[in-house]
Amino acid sequence: MHVAIAGNIGAGKTTLTRLLAKHYGWEPHYESVEENPYLDDFYDAMERWSFNLQVYFLNSRFRQILEIRENAKEIIQDRTIYEDANIFAPNLHAMGLMSNRDFDNYSSLFELMERLVTPPDLLIYLRASIPTLVDHIHSRGREYENSISIDYLSRLNERYEAWIAKYNKGKLLIIDIDKLNIVDNPEDLGYVINQIDAQIHGLF
Repeated sequence: MHVAIAGNIGAGKTTLTRLLAKHYGWEPHYESVEENPYLDDFYDAMERWSFNLQVYFLNSRFRQILEIRENAKEIIQDRTIYEDANIFAPNLHAMGLMSNRDFDNYSSLFELMERLVTPPDLLIYLRASIPTLVDHIHSRGREYENSISIDYLSRLNERYEAWIAKYNKGKLLIIDIDKLNIVDNPEDLGYVINQIDAQIHGLF
């Protein structure tokens, strides 16, 4: 079984991945953020490094998916390959931070990869407002995220909502993270787990 968690920057994907992996005994696959050699450069000069950043993430996510497919274990994945192609790259292109040439090249590469990609059995989307995202981003204190603007987060949120509204690749569970504190409140985490249990039982 393959469960994936989607959501904007600061929605709590990594935290929930860790908590659910512990609860269910699933093998976690995390987003390779800290290892990405382009992140610092990207936030300093987005237009110059947007294509490099997105190709790195695409390559990393595709490699993850191939490993998941070859692995008989139950997997939980922090962010999906679909978010790169449907949200982050198109947003950079729309903002004029990725050229037409680079975006076309990126899109062609994703379309090729998608032929070999199996969607997750369950996608969990963490819906969060801008104040919640900002609060989470500031609390984790990643220096390279200090320059992320409200406008950038808002544009991403709009694209997430549009993508989720049309998502049809498998089961979908939407969790409104604004109303929950899954780290400090066991009842909130229990609520999320109950929602996931209901979805998982429908998979078999």
